[in-house]
Amino acid sequence: MRRTTLDTLLSVTGAALAAILVVAGSLLLWGSAYVHNTVHNQLAAQQIYFPPAAAFSHAKAGTEITPAMIPSVSQYAGQQLLTGQQAEAYADHFIAVHLANMGGGKTYSQLSAASLAQPANTKLAALVNTIFRGTTLRGMLLNAYGWWKASQIMYIAALISYGLAALALAGSGIALIRRHQITHDTTTAPKVEQIA
Repeated sequence: MRRTTLDTLLSVTGAALAAILVVAGSLLLWGSAYVHNTVHNQLAAQQIYFPPAAAFSHAKAGTEITPAMIPSVSQYAGQQLLTGQQAEAYADHFIAVHLANMGGGKTYSQLSAASLAQPANTKLAALVNTIFRGTTLRGMLLNAYGWWKASQIMYIAALISYGLAALALAGSGIALIRRHQITHDTTTAPKVEQIA
């Protein structure tokens, strides 16, 4: 294969790859923005707020704010829950702590089984109902956190795609310049006279 043909092929392939990567990056960026905005809007509609900062100054085991909540939840004190990161903190470090305390460390399924075995125990039935609601809310918040994390991954993938597109385009340009130089060198090279 001639050098000029190879450089032409590399140039065209690099340009095509760059175009594909730009399209992929654009789709990933759009997907990231869509998921991020959807998670934000859905969380905003729920009107969930973290406890105020004053509540964290009196943290005590068995109360609304326990000492274990301070490192992860207090940073959002008084704020409205709007991001996936906040949803994860609220679900895993606020709701989960209360659920564990209320249920004595037992899960919803364990408490539900106990309630079914004791149908006359209305106190246990009410506890099961509360644990179910809390577990459901926790699951929904963790779902929002998962999608928010997916939007971050899509954003990073979009940036990588754009970076690879720039490299492919640069490679295409280099191949095109080399092809031009080779073509220019062969047309301007001095002709050697043949001796008869």
